[in-house]
Amino acid sequence: MMCNYCGCRDFPLIGRLSQEHADIGEVARALRRAVDQGAHDEAREFLDELLALLLPHTAEEERGLFAELRTEGSLAAEVARLCGEHAQIHQVLTAIDRAAPDWDRVRDAVQLLHDHIDKEEHGLFPAAVIVLPIPAWDRITA
Repeated sequence: MMCNYCGCRDFPLIGRLSQEHADIGEVARALRRAVDQGAHDEAREFLDELLALLLPHTAEEERGLFAELRTEGSLAAEVARLCGEHAQIHQVLTAIDRAAPDWDRVRDAVQLLHDHIDKEEHGLFPAAVIVLPIPAWDRITA
C-alpha cells in the first residue's frame, strides 16, 4: 500500500500519516472480511474502530497538509478531489443504520477508501515533498 521509493516518509508528518493509513487499511480490511463472512456484529465493531481512526486522520490532513497544498496551488485540484472523497467516505460510513446496515454500501466505501489511500501514498505525498517549501513543512509539523 505505501511507497518505499521516494523518501517522503522521512518527513515526520508524512511518516505519521502513512502509518495512520496502514492502521486504517488494516481495520478496513478486517471490516470487509467480517462483512464478507456475514459476521455482522464484528463488522459493526470494526466500523466503529475505523471511524475512530479515520475521522481525526482526515481532519488533520485537511487542516494541515492539504491547507498548505491549497495555498501553494499546483496541487489544489487534486486536494479538492481528495477532500471530496473524504466527504463521500465519511457520509456513507457515518450514516450507516446500525439496526439494518447496508453492507454493500460499506463495502463500496471501504473500496473507495483503499483507492483513496493509494492516491495519497503514491501521488499526493511524494508530490507534496517536491512542491511545498520548507516554511510550509515547519508550519504543519509545529
